[in-house]
Amino acid sequence: MQRKSTGNDVTRVLVTGVRGKTGLPLAESLAARQGVEVLGGSGDPSTVGIDGVHPVAFSWDEPAGWATATDGVDAVYVVRPDRPDAPELVGALVAQTSPSTRVVLLSDKDGGHPGSDYPAGWAPSVERAVRGSGRPWTILRPGWFMQVFTDPRFYRHQIADSGELPFPSGGAEMAWIDARDIAAVAGRALIEDGHAGRTYELSGPVSLSLPRTAELLSDAAGHPVVHRDLTVDEAVAGTEGFERDLNRLTFERVRAGGFAVVTDTVARVTGAAPRTLEDFLSASGPALRRTSR
Repeated sequence: MQRKSTGNDVTRVLVTGVRGKTGLPLAESLAARQGVEVLGGSGDPSTVGIDGVHPVAFSWDEPAGWATATDGVDAVYVVRPDRPDAPELVGALVAQTSPSTRVVLLSDKDGGHPGSDYPAGWAPSVERAVRGSGRPWTILRPGWFMQVFTDPRFYRHQIADSGELPFPSGGAEMAWIDARDIAAVAGRALIEDGHAGRTYELSGPVSLSLPRTAELLSDAAGHPVVHRDLTVDEAVAGTEGFERDLNRLTFERVRAGGFAVVTDTVARVTGAAPRTLEDFLSASGPALRRTSR
């Protein structure tokens, strides 16, 4: 059942990180639904050009603008900022909303990490800020996005130019997930009943070794791609501070098999099977092809 705002027939949803990997498909799908008004939060609203989405100013660095961005919203999609003060920031943002506002937090598999010391306790602290807010909440814990293969900030250039996938798996498998499937779950939790108080562990439909992943990338790229296993130290080289600590923890959990678990959550929540890596690459694979020189 879709929720209705008090006094009208429109559900107002704020999507933070609206131009991100999950924010963009989420905003597009919500805007296509009748009775949903989508506010696209961005540090530069002029860059939000999504049909049916109303741009609003939202930046984690400018808390003074949060009251305007959250005014009258019935639900908010919170893309966790990967910075040391995220627990405080997320808690303060949620506090700006009405007590009845639904809050859907994009966390990750590290959100359930049992450690309490820094940085292991950081992700759980962000989740606790949402759980203790007094608002109806839903937490999403997805694995690694398939989009890292086509994103130049991650592995696109290595795959396309060098024919390598440098990834510190230590032999562990990965249940890669398409960001669009995460967005589909988020959309249900934001506007439908039955998701409050739920923590959803999200994965793709199958767990793959990194050599098998490289084989599928080879097929899509049209040239050989090989997996080059790294040590954690090699993987975090060139980073420092909080980013280095967080990356190290994440890769250690990768090597321990923390991202190999396959769940049926996407299908249960959305009624549709999650996309396979082959599905994703059939459309996105051309971005991995070498350009003529």
